[in-house]
Amino acid sequence: MLEALTWLLLALAALFFSAGTLGLLRLPDTLSRIHALTKADNLGLGLAALALLLHAESWAAAAQIGLIWLLALAASAASGYLIARRCLLESQGAAGNGHNGHSGLSTLPVPASAPHSGPQAPKAAP
Repeated sequence: MLEALTWLLLALAALFFSAGTLGLLRLPDTLSRIHALTKADNLGLGLAALALLLHAESWAAAAQIGLIWLLALAASAASGYLIARRCLLESQGAAGNGHNGHSGLSTLPVPASAPHSGPQAPKAAP
């Protein structure tokens, strides 16, 4: 019974990995692709980790599998966020919404109390 459950979980994991890959290849824009890929791959990885947990020989091995899964989730979320943010900033820069003409990469306003540097710095009174 345990063997059948393991194979079922691994088959479902492969199905979700395939769905994520299909989404990566077929969806029209970068944000949709990243969304499909991260969601499907995270679920597929969770199912594969659960299948491995069923056959863990010790609590230490189970903890390592769980830690690997959590680290992969964190890496997936962080990389998905960074890719999506870069895509958004580049699209804002292409539309002319960026500051300083740098493709929207510096879209945060500079506070008035920020120190000035470079050639625009005000000269001190003698």
